Amino acid sequence: MAEVTAKLVKELRDMTGVGMMDAKRALVEVEGDIEKAVDLLREKGMAKAAKKNDRIAAEGLAAVAVNGNTAAIVEVNSETDFVSKNEMFQNLVKELAELVAANKPADMDAAMKMVNEKGETVEAALIEATQVIGEKISFRRFEVVEKADNAAFGGYLHMGGRIAVLTVVDGTTDETVAKDVAMHVAAINPRYVDESQIPESELEHEKNVLTEQALNEGKPANIVEKMVVGRLKKFKAEIALVDQPFVKDPDMTVEQYVTSKGGSVKSFVRFEVGEGIEKKVDNFVEEVMSQVKK
Repeated sequence: MAEVTAKLVKELRDMTGVGMMDAKRALVEVEGDIEKAVDLLREKGMAKAAKKNDRIAAEGLAAVAVNGNTAAIVEVNSETDFVSKNEMFQNLVKELAELVAANKPADMDAAMKMVNEKGETVEAALIEATQVIGEKISFRRFEVVEKADNAAFGGYLHMGGRIAVLTVVDGTTDETVAKDVAMHVAAINPRYVDESQIPESELEHEKNVLTEQALNEGKPANIVEKMVVGRLKKFKAEIALVDQPFVKDPDMTVEQYVTSKGGSVKSFVRFEVGEGIEKKVDNFVEEVMSQVKK
């Protein structure tokens, strides 16, 4: 049996919002498997779907750059949040986004070999920034996006670059529409453009969880089936961008808003700084105790 550590309990609690003891009991029951523990808590009606992207840990900035019909979104990490306010670091992130949009590198190896206006490679520029700033600076990821002439890019930075979004809206060249969609993506964090992109395996997993959840509520089998159909439909609408209520006007969906402007959402990329990277905790005992006292 896997050891159920305080760190694991806290991680589950942060993911689901349940109490410390409920989190511990769930982990013990599933022998320390955190994903199974999330499902168990949901089946018992104690937690909503966990947002894995909430486990944000690294610092730094993300940025977007447009070069004609090509755009780029990048993330550059630092060790502390203080560095994100450093002008040299900010300029480096902006420069990297512009270089990626102009050069369209195939992978990170190619990106590190790009040459800036000073004639130095990206790899050399990162080493220099690390030496000058005094923290390790790393170019974590990027994505290159292309569009047609009758489409628009929407770039949006939230919290100065803690969240960056790049959207493509077809059928219109109005960048304001694409930016509005990007702002929505930054705020709501959808996972797919529309229902057709949701993997069948994910839908089947959600259906199983919702079924157990309804059965645990004591509903008869014939009612459970109808409940699951309704809840699954709601689930799909919650994670698909075009079906979500538009943040600027909740009376219409994102799709209705974009259609009213003569366009359709083609794609989006959303980078949240540090998502998926485990954060270093200097004194975990103190952190756990502070959670217990809340």
